[in-house]
Amino acid sequence: MKISCVILTMGTRVPELGRAVESALNQVDGDVEVVIVGNGADVPELAVTVPPGSSASIKTIRLSHNTGIPAGRNRGVEECSGDVVLFLDDDGWYGDTNLVSHLRERFSTEHDLAVVSFRVKDPDGGAGQRRHVPRLRAGDPERSSPVTTFLGGACAIRRSAFLQVGGLPERFFYAHEETDLAWRLLGEGYRIEYDAQTVMYHPQVPPTRHADFYRLNARNRVWLARRNLPWALAVPYLVNWIVLTLVRERSGTALRAWFRGFTEGLREPAGERRPMGWKTAWRMLRLGRPPIV
Repeated sequence: MKISCVILTMGTRVPELGRAVESALNQVDGDVEVVIVGNGADVPELAVTVPPGSSASIKTIRLSHNTGIPAGRNRGVEECSGDVVLFLDDDGWYGDTNLVSHLRERFSTEHDLAVVSFRVKDPDGGAGQRRHVPRLRAGDPERSSPVTTFLGGACAIRRSAFLQVGGLPERFFYAHEETDLAWRLLGEGYRIEYDAQTVMYHPQVPPTRHADFYRLNARNRVWLARRNLPWALAVPYLVNWIVLTLVRERSGTALRAWFRGFTEGLREPAGERRPMGWKTAWRMLRLGRPPIV
């Protein structure tokens, strides 16, 4: 089973990118095919080389402009030849050189497994962030479990399943594209697992560092519902998120941006609508995260 690793970069984190690539190339029995996607930027020259005797490789492609995270990762998958594709942030890295061999074993023997979501650890020894554990009961990051979504920059995906459901939704640009993909995979009968044994290191940075975080988060939340949920679930799902946002967020500027994005999500085309079946919704409920939260 061949493993590929797609890394998006804007070309601004050269030392970090080198560290990320090196952590993928130095996997024991890995022979990982690394595909670096310059998302509207040249891929910088790196001092990293393929280890002697390894059949690992490094391939670079440059996109003419910043197409967003989902489109950039889709282009990377198109350039891959692996049966399983890892998505790695350019400022993250793998802490265990046996990660790929562990994943190869899992994907080789668990044929309904579509995605493994990794445990993200703070390199400075902090407690980590709850949002990095993709389930509602996120208190114990060392506990593995089935989940209904995953972390886009810290995961492994069966390439055939990824292509079967159409990849990541490119219109999203940033935010919730992984959940859109996850829901469609669940609808096809695949499993998604949070595996605490697969560790990726990443600095603790707030998602609000992105200028359009609140607007895109809200817009894509609406698109997610419009594309994937029966209307009987879409309405309570969106009402729940309006309430949660009003309870959690105290910044007037953030709330204005969020509701502007919410309105955009209602007005603008969301893409193809393929509402999940009630069997999938029931399965998500049994997994602890019904598609209304």
